[in-house]
Amino acid sequence: MFTKDTIVEDIRHLKGKTWLLKVQAPRLADIIKPGQFCNIKTSEGNYPLLRRPFSICDVEDQSCFFMFDVHGEGTKLMASKKRGEKLNILGPLGNGFGIADNFDTAVFVAGGIGSAPFPFLTKMLPDKKIVTFFGAGNADFVIDYGLKNIKTATDDGSAGFHGTVIELLEKEINNIKGDIKIFGCGPTPMLKALSEFALKMKVNCEISTESAMACGFGICQGCPVDHADEDKFLLICKDGPVFNVRDIKL
Repeated sequence: MFTKDTIVEDIRHLKGKTWLLKVQAPRLADIIKPGQFCNIKTSEGNYPLLRRPFSICDVEDQSCFFMFDVHGEGTKLMASKKRGEKLNILGPLGNGFGIADNFDTAVFVAGGIGSAPFPFLTKMLPDKKIVTFFGAGNADFVIDYGLKNIKTATDDGSAGFHGTVIELLEKEINNIKGDIKIFGCGPTPMLKALSEFALKMKVNCEISTESAMACGFGICQGCPVDHADEDKFLLICKDGPVFNVRDIKL
């Protein structure tokens, strides 16, 4: 973990409220792993005071990419960055996805901006088959950047399957051959439904959880999640953000 002033190389509007930021960060690009995140200082002043956590979206040579939705003041400032400006980044933080397990097919389950970690994870699994299940409220929120073999579900039926992404996964899971491992990222209700499904089906499944974070490395104790079996909590920033669904209770 280190703090570094990076240089903005590109900022691009993808769709709706979603943006893609590219920064020159060779040291970070060399060591960060899929599923890890960085805490980014969105301004050079003291407002907003707290950094914002963003999962690593992609790595290309000496550059790192972060995908984000514009919601509050911090992300508005991120979207307004210009090429050549500095951006202070703290990272890499947390634990990433386990990619050394024995499986034939990686099944990605993404909800909205929860697709952010999967372009980099896709690159790191060159020898695996990949199927991506993408869920969104409607077609305007479907972002396909860096994804492979996409099966889409929308709540209103405006794109792909009419229903939730978990309902689509339940419908399609038996068509996927060989040993699979599920990787999930998205809003907590989706992750809870995915966890219940994976445990019921006895399928290996890891999920990337999200939370408001102040420090990003365990000092503030502000991002707890319940342990599945023991009377204690884990910290999303330090023990996660990626957890096996067997280990936590959402």
